[in-house]
Amino acid sequence: MTEQKFINTNNQQWEKLPSFPGTEILPLSEPVPQGSIHKLHMSAGTVIPIHSHPCDEYVYVLEGAIETVGRECKAGTFWFTPANTKNGPHKAITDVEILTIRLGEMGKFENS
Repeated sequence: MTEQKFINTNNQQWEKLPSFPGTEILPLSEPVPQGSIHKLHMSAGTVIPIHSHPCDEYVYVLEGAIETVGRECKAGTFWFTPANTKNGPHKAITDVEILTIRLGEMGKFENS
């Protein structure tokens, strides 16, 4: 790509994630093959089970509150998870919106 790309996230269509009821994703970019920069919305009470990614992942809480690894993270919190490190479960305390940057493929989720 030889020019900048701009996305107005206010008028984009969110996609439901059937594997995780109560979640919606708004893809923004694929920085590396199978990687993802996306916004994720989780309704209060939604849980994403323990999982790991074979790549580094960066998360920033934009709105609301989420519990991860037993720690409450509110808007303004940033966390980094190194490749192949178990993380989660992620539990939405309130409706929450996060920005995630994952530098590779998704990985595997444990049964919850």
